[in-house]
Amino acid sequence: MIDTHAHLTALDDPGEAIARAREAGVTRILTVGTSIDDCRRALALAEKHTGVYAILGLHPHGAGEATNRDLAALRELLAHPKAVAVGETGLDWFRDYAPRDAQQRLFAAQLELAAELGKPVVIHTRAADEDTLAMLEPFRGKVVLHCFSSPRLLPAAREWGWYVSFAGNLTYKNATDLRVAAHQVPLGSLLVETDCPYLAPQPVRGKRNEPAYVVHTFIALAKAIPHDQEALRHTIETNATACFGL
Repeated sequence: MIDTHAHLTALDDPGEAIARAREAGVTRILTVGTSIDDCRRALALAEKHTGVYAILGLHPHGAGEATNRDLAALRELLAHPKAVAVGETGLDWFRDYAPRDAQQRLFAAQLELAAELGKPVVIHTRAADEDTLAMLEPFRGKVVLHCFSSPRLLPAAREWGWYVSFAGNLTYKNATDLRVAAHQVPLGSLLVETDCPYLAPQPVRGKRNEPAYVVHTFIALAKAIPHDQEALRHTIETNATACFGL
């Protein structure tokens, strides 16, 4: 099992969380950096722990403070052999923590960086489906729709072969639309994640999320499709390996 999107740097016990994940059968974790300092911490964890890799990017929430120097530093960090993708990057019109034009400029710069380096791009989008889609349409690299919650993006994802990653919110009682969407995603495009420490799945809701709990989301996904769990586990492992070059 693989957790394709975790914020290990946001945990106060990342080493112990990694150990618990292994006990639960989660042997690979992709930890995400969202600022330059956070990216460095993510890489340090990837260097220290077998089976941990890093996704490095500048989050849209910080777009108002991001500089060209940050982008240059990000390019350097992405040269690390355990840096497997650019992100999470994108647009967030829900929180609006940064000016929208700054978010769009930062998103465009990271799309260019992903294309230049030949790495997949991991997308954060909230309440910005149309603008996210408009900016992604010219991009011809691999795309991961992280913490998928935008069924309106599903036709484009199917057409362009984007990966669709489901998080703990798939398991929530009111998430019928996500479970219906999961049934429509091609098997070869499915991924699962925790987005920990956020969005703990329903069986552990109220607790701090961590990579071991991706198993709950996986089980919910297998029921939603529906599909044999062992076959789906193999498919998701194959998808993640192909997407991130693991």
